[in-house]
This record gives sequence, C-alpha cells and structure tokens, in this order.
Amino acid sequence: MSDVCVLGAGAWGLALALELNKNGNNVTVWTKLESEAEMLTNQRENTISLPGIKIPESIEITTDIASAVHDKAIIVLAVASKFIRSTSATIRPYIKDKQIIVNVAKGIEEDTLMTMTDIISDELPTADVCVLSGPTHAEEVSRGLPTLCVVGAKSKTTAELVQNAFMNDTFRIYISPDILGIELGGSIKNVIALAAGMLDGVGFGDNSMAALITRGMAEITRLGVAMGAKIETLNGLSGVGDLIVTCQSQHSRNRRAGKLMGQGLTREEAMAEVKQVVEGVYSAKAAKKLATKYGVNMPIVNEVNAVLFENKSMNEAIASLMGRDRKSEITDAEWR
Repeated sequence: MSDVCVLGAGAWGLALALELNKNGNNVTVWTKLESEAEMLTNQRENTISLPGIKIPESIEITTDIASAVHDKAIIVLAVASKFIRSTSATIRPYIKDKQIIVNVAKGIEEDTLMTMTDIISDELPTADVCVLSGPTHAEEVSRGLPTLCVVGAKSKTTAELVQNAFMNDTFRIYISPDILGIELGGSIKNVIALAAGMLDGVGFGDNSMAALITRGMAEITRLGVAMGAKIETLNGLSGVGDLIVTCQSQHSRNRRAGKLMGQGLTREEAMAEVKQVVEGVYSAKAAKKLATKYGVNMPIVNEVNAVLFENKSMNEAIASLMGRDRKSEITDAEWR
C-alpha cells in the first residue's frame, strides 16, 4: 500500500484513481477547479467527464496542491498535455529528490518539440519521471473492463514499483525502458485519429479506414525509428494498439472531433462540441516539425495540418494523398 496523488480530476485521472484505490493505495485526487472539487466531494461523481461512475469516499478530493503532493510515494500527472509544464512548475517547491512521477498525458510541446516526460524532467530535474500509456479509454477502465497498458521508466525498479501500484485482475501492466517510443506512439496516433474521424465524417468506408490506420502506423514508425525508439514499442500496446483504439472507438475525442470536421464544422466548432481537450490538434504541428527535423516523410500528418490550419478541404487533402507518386510498399527488398 502506498500514498499516491493524482493531479487532474478528468475522466482519465479519476479512472486511474479508481484502479489505485482498488489496489489498496491511499489516493488523493487534486483539481484546480473549486466547482469540480465540490461536485466530486458532494456527489462523488464527475457528471461531466465520467458520468455514472461513483468515486469511493476513501479517495480524498482536494484543491490544495501542496498538501496533495506532500510526501507521496507516487504522483500521477493526469492534466491535459498543454498544462503539463505549468503544473510541473507549480509543484516544484514540494517535490522531494527522486520523487516518482507518472505522466499519463499524451502530446508533444509545439515550440520545444519535447515529449511530456521531457517537459516534466525539465521542470523537475531531480524527479524520477516515467510514463503510463496504451490503448485505453477512461469510460471502459472505470467500469472494470479488461485493459492493458505499458509503463516506461529509466530503471526497472521504478517500472516495477509503478506496475505493482496499478496492476490488478482487470488492469494489466507491462514494463519497458523505451520511454521515447511509448510517448511518440501515444502522441502522434491522435493526429492520425483526427484523420480517421474526418474519413468517417465525409462518409468513407472500412477500406479507407484500414488503409489510413496502416499507413498512419507506417508514418509513426518511420519517425519513431529515426528518433531512436524501438520498433517493438511502436508495434506494441502504446503504438499500434493505441492507434487502433483511438481511430475506431466511439469514446475517442480525437476521432469525434475529426468526424465533426468531416461533417462540415470548423476546427473551433468541433473542439467546442467535443467539450474536452482534443490532443491531436495540439500535436499536429509538432509532429510535422519533427518530420521535417528528422527528414521523415509523413504525408498524412502533413494533410491533417493543411486541413486544420491552412483551410484545405477534406476532398483536396484526400486527393493529394491518393494522387501521390507511385511507390513500393517495401523499400529495401530486392526483386527476383
């Protein structure tokens, strides 16, 4: 049993708090919003982001970030990616040396091209920062449906400690030293999921979706390998697994936002309709910059950016992808 703090009371933060609580840990959940704290304290439910899921009385709810993180064995950073840096900076005065921090946000910082664990390490250089990721939706995890994740950490000891804190009979956790690969898969798949939603929104079918997922994975793999990630990671839970669930699930906010855009809404209108942070919109520019930096060809990512930020129509983007030069699927194989 450990004292654990979850920073962020959205759907994913609460779902993870439930798993930690189920395993006998003493769990504190922090939210910046007084209204959210009041709702969770009085109703024991986040009626906006995770309706119908009751939060046990044994989980403490607070808006006091100093007391929330004080002397905790594990701190889980479950705020949206755009708030990772500011939240890390806020807790800096209260963080002990070698504090274990588990990042569960997915994204890449546009200006610096840093992953989320890079940002946390930048703000909290003495912390022991790791990542938990995989094909997960809070709606299913909170209901106890079987789910698999992977923890990436610098040391096996830390990875196993986090694995033990989270893992149970419905939440299976693997461990890995490939933090970069885990984060790249979790971040860039959101960009591909936007494209998946767009295809659905304009009325395309299963053939198009299968092709998009396959070629999207090829783009993620090319970039990941160029940056030093392990191909086994990209072919694993946090890579192809997360890509499949995010492109196809009814719970995916990135897919939903893309679908709304495919049906004619603007980027801003779609994000407002989803009512949650659409991480793919924030990762799209960063993914394109990384492709340029590492000399990697990522045509789907390029076209998503063109639709999001350059007023390119869906039909024009699709025509650009379909009209590209003829290519071989396998680049290094020899013909007989």
